[in-house]
Amino acid sequence: MTQPDIRTLGALKKSGYQPRSVKQELRDNLITKLQSKEDVFPGIYGYEETVIPELQRAILAGHHINLLGLRGQAKTRIARLLVGLLDEFIPVIEGSELNDDPLQPLSVFAKNLIAERGDDTPVTWLHRDDRYTEKLATPDVSVADLIGDADPIKAATLKLPYSDERVIHFGLIPRAHRGIFVINELPDLQARIQVSLFNILQEGDIQIRGFKVRLPLDLQFVFTANPEDYTNRGSIVTPLKDRIDAQIITHYPKSIEIGKRITKQEARIREEQKGMVTSNEIVHDLVEQVAVEARGSEFVDAKSGVSARLTISAYEQVVAGAERRALINGEKNTYVRVGDFISAVPAITGKVELVYEGEQEGAGIVAEKLMGKAVRTLFLNYFPDPDKAKKLKGRPSPYKTVQEWFGSGHTVDMLHDASTKDYRAALDQVPGLRDIVKELHPNEDEETTYFLMEFLLHGLSEYSLISRNRLTAGAQFKDLLSSMFTMPSFGEDDDEDEDEKPQRGRRR
Repeated sequence: MTQPDIRTLGALKKSGYQPRSVKQELRDNLITKLQSKEDVFPGIYGYEETVIPELQRAILAGHHINLLGLRGQAKTRIARLLVGLLDEFIPVIEGSELNDDPLQPLSVFAKNLIAERGDDTPVTWLHRDDRYTEKLATPDVSVADLIGDADPIKAATLKLPYSDERVIHFGLIPRAHRGIFVINELPDLQARIQVSLFNILQEGDIQIRGFKVRLPLDLQFVFTANPEDYTNRGSIVTPLKDRIDAQIITHYPKSIEIGKRITKQEARIREEQKGMVTSNEIVHDLVEQVAVEARGSEFVDAKSGVSARLTISAYEQVVAGAERRALINGEKNTYVRVGDFISAVPAITGKVELVYEGEQEGAGIVAEKLMGKAVRTLFLNYFPDPDKAKKLKGRPSPYKTVQEWFGSGHTVDMLHDASTKDYRAALDQVPGLRDIVKELHPNEDEETTYFLMEFLLHGLSEYSLISRNRLTAGAQFKDLLSSMFTMPSFGEDDDEDEDEKPQRGRRR
């Protein structure tokens, strides 16, 4: 109900107010939203036919919920959005620790206050945002943190014996009475602490130490967890799992388009960056494709998963890289480059777990490999397949002019911090490069044309038509054959097979 001008218990009774449980409240408000075709979970994409219907069914059934899935699958965000299904305001007895309903008092404090003041008992109103409690499960969480314990300071201050119920200091769960309580990463909670939740979930009450107190709490529990075979730190004890009514399995975006919507929504691009940096859909596709490649990579631990935070951070790095270049060159605006994408390695290295902790490849090299595979995969969306172009009888490869130019000993350095003038000059010196782009994409503007010219070079290197050497400040493109006879640069392994050198951008 909305917040009326009611400040006493007597006025609340006259208003016709009737208490409702949290689960009934969530159910009633969900029914209203469904009937009015309102978006119940705004900003959650890719779950329209899977997770969201299951979640709605669980709410209608009045179930406690466990959201099970790998990291970065919006589990916590979904839990927080449940607040939108609560009433905007509910009445509580003023001064109560447990958000006591004036018509259904729970605590000793509330009962004594009503006995003393009757209909003059003061009533205040609690907003829905204050009815959400979230706790990250960590090994140091105790029963006292969640449930409560006797407080010696309170006993001394009030001069009460330990047998008096008023010396209890309530934990987070009792204080969340009449609200939503979320425990993130439930398997990380020690088994003995998980046991303390049994009674709350089954009977809805808590017991504290030696006190003969029964508090029938009104709560909607939501848990989040990673699959147990991944969380080697612990697991959900079987009796607790049995008491959680609904286990809903989340998943990663099933298409690049859904992933792009999530990244665009979540990426923190500042207004000044938007005014300075112009992006395009190819960059968004490349960023999402990296996550796709990582989830299927032999180097990345599939049990760990690849969070959506990878693509969000990667895109933020791409924009920041372009912004930095413009600032260095004194340019008021700039256009994203493929080099900005390739240089966003730091956004990936911390977000993928390798199959072997001591992986010889190294996280940075694996990240470069994933980016190279993303370029290779999307290259075919814009240019002819180089492998098939080699086999066309009677027709020269569309890439022949470019290959021959590099074959005659020419090189091109594409530096990350090059000005727009130098960047374009470097691409313009490669004969045939612009012709290929203009023939296949005649309607693109000048900035996108240059982007596609650079993309073409990176793609040809991924298909082994030319070579790409990683430089400290960028990349150098040259003839593939000549690079095989070039002494390795600083930091390269002399004995490493050419096909295994990720800095060459070669296909594995």
